[in-house]
Amino acid sequence: MPLRPAVAALLTAAALTIGTATPTPAVADTASGTFQQVAGFGANPGNLAMYSYTPAGLPAGAPLVVALHGCLQSANDYYRNSGWTTFADRYSFAVVFPQTSSANNSLSCFSWFDAAKDARGAGEAESVVEMVAKAKALYGSDGHRVFVTGLSAGGGMAADLLADYPDVFAGGAIDSGLPAHCATTQGAASGCQNADQGLTPAQWGDKVRAAYPGYAGPWPRVAIWQGSADTVVEPVSATELRDQWTNVQGVGQRPTGTRTLPGGTTEEDYADAGGQPVVALFTVSGMGHGLAVNPGTGTDQCGAIGSYFLNTICSSYYTALFWGLDSGTGPTTPGLPAPAGLTAAPVDQGSIALSWQAVSGATSYRVYRDGALAGSPTGATFTDTGLASGTAYGYTVAAVDTAGTVGARSAAVTATTGGSTPQCFTDSNYNQVRAGRATQSGGLTYAFGSGQGMGLWNTFVTHTLKQTGPGYFVLADGQC
Repeated sequence: MPLRPAVAALLTAAALTIGTATPTPAVADTASGTFQQVAGFGANPGNLAMYSYTPAGLPAGAPLVVALHGCLQSANDYYRNSGWTTFADRYSFAVVFPQTSSANNSLSCFSWFDAAKDARGAGEAESVVEMVAKAKALYGSDGHRVFVTGLSAGGGMAADLLADYPDVFAGGAIDSGLPAHCATTQGAASGCQNADQGLTPAQWGDKVRAAYPGYAGPWPRVAIWQGSADTVVEPVSATELRDQWTNVQGVGQRPTGTRTLPGGTTEEDYADAGGQPVVALFTVSGMGHGLAVNPGTGTDQCGAIGSYFLNTICSSYYTALFWGLDSGTGPTTPGLPAPAGLTAAPVDQGSIALSWQAVSGATSYRVYRDGALAGSPTGATFTDTGLASGTAYGYTVAAVDTAGTVGARSAAVTATTGGSTPQCFTDSNYNQVRAGRATQSGGLTYAFGSGQGMGLWNTFVTHTLKQTGPGYFVLADGQC
C-alpha cells in the first residue's frame, strides 16, 4: 500500500483517525489554580498564542513545564485533558500551553517538519522559548528546571525544541511523536511517520548535535511514549527516538532496567554510568494514536478522556516522576564536570583517535564507545583500535576523581573508520524497499539517505543501489 501523502497523517484530519472506539466526551481535570492567556511575551516569530496554568500559592523558584497540543487541538484541550494541572497542583509548578492555529497550519499542527519554523532562533521554536522567558519573569520559575512535552505534532516539535535548546530544557517527553529533525520539509513528513528511516543511532544523534553546533552539554533527559497499535505515527518512531537520545547521552541501546506499569505499559530505562536513567521508553500495548491518560482520584491517575486522549495509563504522572518533579529537585550527576572539547578522527580502517580538554582534579577518564566502556586512559587522549572498517562510532568521555567517582559524560561525537569497497545491490524497486535500501511514497520509490528518485514502486522496475555509508544509498546503474 502506498504511503500516505505528506499532507496526511499529522497534517490531515483523515490520518488523525485513532482507530479506537468513539471517545467519551471530555471532562475537565479538577484544578485549583488559574488558566489564562498571556499577551506580550516577545517578538513571537512563530505567530503562536501563550496560555499558562499557575497553581494557587505557587512559590518562586518552582519548575516550569511546557505542554504542546496535537493537531486539531488547542491549548484549552490540553489544559483540560492531559492531566498536567493535577501534578502542577500536587508538586507545585507552572505550566505553559503554547497554541498554534489554522493561520499557521490548516489543521492547527505545530510545524515539526518545517526547517524555517522548528530551528533554533526561528519561527515557532523561538516563540516557545520566548514564552519560557516570559514565564520565568512572571512566576520566578527555576531556569534549571524547565521541561517540554507534546503530543503527536506537538511531540515532534518538543523533540525539535530539545535539540534546538538543550541549554533551556532540562528534560522532555515525546508522546506519539517523531525524532528530532526527522523531516525538514512537508514533503518528507509522511516518510518519518510511516517508515523506518534506516539511520544508525549515531546518524540520529547527529541530527540533534547539528541543531545547536558546539553545544557541550549537559543534554536533556527524555521520556518517549508510544502506543503499539498506533497507525498514524508508526511504533518504529519510538525506536528511532530511543536510538537518537541514547546516542546523544552516550549510553547504549540496551535497557539497563525494565518494569511493567498499569495499562499494559512496559517501561525501559537507559541509565548513564552513575546509574541515573537519562532516557525512558514507555510502550503502551494496544494503544492507538494519542496521549495516554487514566481518569480517577488515585495517586497515579489523571486526565480526561477525549479525542486523542486515550484511557490507558496516566503518562503525565510517570513523566513527572522521571523528571524528578515529585521531589522538588532535578536529577544531579555526582563527580567532576563533563570534559569539554571532545574530538574524534579516523586514523585508518580500524582505529579512531580521540582528544579532549583535561579536567582539573581528574585522575583518569572513561571513554565510552556507543555507550559501552572502551578504555580508561590517564591522559586526555585515547586511540580506539580493532574497529570495523567503514563504520560510524559514537563516543563520550567522563572524568574520574580521586575517590573513583565517575563524573558527567561529555557531549557525544561521531567518527567513521576508513572505508572499504562500497557494496552494490541490483534488484527491483519493490525488493529494494523490502530490504530497507529504499522507501516509497505515493507509489514512487526513493533511495534511502540520498533520496534519489527511482521510479515506480513495483517488481518491473530494476535499479542498482550503492551503499556509500551507514543507511545511505545512491543510484549506481551501470557503475558496479
